[in-house]
Amino acid sequence: MISKWQWIFSQLGRMLWVRASLYALLGVGAALLATAAQRFWPGEAPMEIGAGSVGDILEIMASSMLAVTTFSLTVMVSAYGTVTSNISPRATRLLLQDSTTQNALGTFLGAFLFSLVGVIALGTEVYGERGRLVMFGFTVLVIALIVVTIVRWIDHLSSFGRMEDAAGRVEAATLAALRSRVDHPLTGTSPLFEPDSEIPAGAVPVYPETTGYVQHVDIGGLSDWAEENQAQVYLICKPGAFVTTGQPLARVATNRQSVQQALCGCFAVGPERSFDQDPRFGLTVLAEIGSRALSPGINDPGTAIDILGRGVRVFAHWKKEEAEGPLGKLTCSRVHVTPTSLGDAFDDLFLPLARDGAAIIEVQIRLLKCLAMLARQGGDFALNASRCAQVVRQHAELALALESDKQRLRRLVRDVEIAAETAGRPAS
Repeated sequence: MISKWQWIFSQLGRMLWVRASLYALLGVGAALLATAAQRFWPGEAPMEIGAGSVGDILEIMASSMLAVTTFSLTVMVSAYGTVTSNISPRATRLLLQDSTTQNALGTFLGAFLFSLVGVIALGTEVYGERGRLVMFGFTVLVIALIVVTIVRWIDHLSSFGRMEDAAGRVEAATLAALRSRVDHPLTGTSPLFEPDSEIPAGAVPVYPETTGYVQHVDIGGLSDWAEENQAQVYLICKPGAFVTTGQPLARVATNRQSVQQALCGCFAVGPERSFDQDPRFGLTVLAEIGSRALSPGINDPGTAIDILGRGVRVFAHWKKEEAEGPLGKLTCSRVHVTPTSLGDAFDDLFLPLARDGAAIIEVQIRLLKCLAMLARQGGDFALNASRCAQVVRQHAELALALESDKQRLRRLVRDVEIAAETAGRPAS
């Protein structure tokens, strides 16, 4: 659970231009720092470095780093285009936030500017004897950094932008969102099961200032304000919801009337959904990847099967996180949040694949086997797995041509129902 300002800074840290700018400033700063050696380094230099030797190295570095930066940008844009057209446009956002790519481009850009500033300073004779020695030391360090970065970058390119890489990033982002969702047990909010009956009639609404998707909710900020003002905050729209300026984000039971300015800042609303705090968005993107793989133009059932396995892992963590709740310890008891619907999460992942893979028997078999695994978790997992299995059967009955395939799927649907019934029985 992070505050809104921490979330904003984390978003800035994921942007390519921020990291590239920092590396560029470091490169320019290192080149300019050598000019101060003449003033702060007393005595004579232990060795003499000629301006020509350092200048030749810097000129080679400047020309090569410009070419490497251009090549890296070309590879990066090509990978983004591949992911957008063949995997999912929503997954491209995670590749843009890749730290290895950003570090590589930032290093190459910073090395280019470092060498460019160094060449200019040497040409204007800004460096003295000690300054050239310091510049030579910085140059050796930059060359070592470039070598390490290029080796890592080459290794990274072997998987960057591939199907497994993109799907893995989406799965990791979904798991992170699952742990940071606003109704997570460890967050300590109070559950809001029936908003229509539990929210007081006189609760004051809090409206968004713009139309878009709720990207982040500062639960800590809402709780602190509620504690300070002895109020109760009822969260209506969670991350992932699309809201307009006339639709309340929350309602507040308080004696104060001016709550709009105080609480509106706890919500971040933007034009796109964010993976942060929104595990359903991650499941939706996983389903998009699987559905696109099943399209006639790609025809890759193996990717859809892989996506189903990733989905089962996500739901396994979902069950684990709920089991590790605070056991009644409500640290943000004045903030009331509706629990995320497990049925909606099942629908986000499984129903698109049941529809788009209805005519592919191997996808349907894996889908039903995954539902049987989740049905054994019991509770809502068993109910939703059984419900989705019936939808899978209906799609398959209409799409499959062979009666033997239909019979096989009916047996698997029955296996899901048996697993759900068994999980619902008390242990003997």
